[in-house]
Amino acid sequence: MTSPGTEQNGLRLSPFRGVRYAAERVRSLAAVTSPPYDVVVRPDGLLHLENADPHNIVRLILPQGDSPAVRDEQAARTLRAWLADGILAVDERPALYVYEQRGDGILQRGVIGALRLSEPSEGVVLPHEDVIPEVVAERADLLHATAANLEPLLLTYHGPEEEGPGAARVIEETVRTAPLLATTTEDGFAHRLWAVSDPARIAEVGADLAARQALIADGHHRWATYLRLRQQHPSPGPWDEGLVLLVDTARFPLRVRAIHRLLPALPLKEALAALDGTFRVRQVDGPLRHARQALADAAEEGNAFLLTDGATFHLADRPDPTLLARTVPSGPPPAWRSLDATVLHTTLLDHLWHVPDAPGSISYLHDAAAVAEQAARTGGTAVLLHPVPESVVRELAGQGVRMPRKSTSFGPKPATGLVLRDLTV
Repeated sequence: MTSPGTEQNGLRLSPFRGVRYAAERVRSLAAVTSPPYDVVVRPDGLLHLENADPHNIVRLILPQGDSPAVRDEQAARTLRAWLADGILAVDERPALYVYEQRGDGILQRGVIGALRLSEPSEGVVLPHEDVIPEVVAERADLLHATAANLEPLLLTYHGPEEEGPGAARVIEETVRTAPLLATTTEDGFAHRLWAVSDPARIAEVGADLAARQALIADGHHRWATYLRLRQQHPSPGPWDEGLVLLVDTARFPLRVRAIHRLLPALPLKEALAALDGTFRVRQVDGPLRHARQALADAAEEGNAFLLTDGATFHLADRPDPTLLARTVPSGPPPAWRSLDATVLHTTLLDHLWHVPDAPGSISYLHDAAAVAEQAARTGGTAVLLHPVPESVVRELAGQGVRMPRKSTSFGPKPATGLVLRDLTV
């Protein structure tokens, strides 16, 4: 994605001395990796990862303790201990890191580096979702305590169509060489990582990116955390940059999936009763994959939601237009007003269900089966959504319009634990 006027103020990606696991000190590289912190399903997924290896990265990104301060201090002590013991080691030379993921019919390649931070008003890095302030504050405290960027966020950009010098050429030439590491995680995805430390190649990548802008695909809270921490530390300094993975989606398109909602305190019976007369509600057959197909079919015609308690499935669609006109704000553009996430939050959560968008009242889960299982466990309601097309996401982001938080899930997401950034080196 290129924008007029960004040639002198585009993406500025710098090399850094990556922190990586010493393969000989852990059971396997796959055993110490994790999905991003907000994708880990708790508590089962967290316990599974903790038990996979005593040095699994989840002990840093989701530390356990009796209070936030205790958890943050625990993560900081753990990180420093692993560095002192040689579990983690700092690469000798600053580098950009070429990263490849392959699996489930997807090939994705990009570059990991330390990106110069910028405000949304600068038009260099475009967010498309709102964030939860409490989560930003929580992550900021953790990163401040550890003085590290523990996992990269995912940014996308559109590179040039023509062949020539640039990030694409560097990536393709690099992947023909032997990688620093290669592993396959339990989800079946194969991961490979290379270091690019040659100054000429780093400069070639930098010149290519300098005229481009990026969309935050995954990691809005991490980006907001970076910006918060930059304000808290003197500049210039290491907090002026944040760890990112940049992917050219003109070459490697990402998948866009929905993020589902769990309402643990709202029984399904009450949720359905509140929709009477305002939505068309009908029970649909399971199992989950069949019910999700019914959701996909209904979503082609307008707003649609799949509600479940983990046992039965109900499709809610065709909302009353007068209700939408009364509950959805009229100021934003039509593409925003018609989003399922917009209708869910303004019409269903705020107006019909009276559920506050706050921790404890709503949980956000990426996996449909996991959110249905959690609904059964809590006695609440899971709300499954249909994905938003990437074209709509880019359209709104280009207009500076924020979607409701947790509206999209781009993927595949980078595995956490393959390379970290220590801000003290």
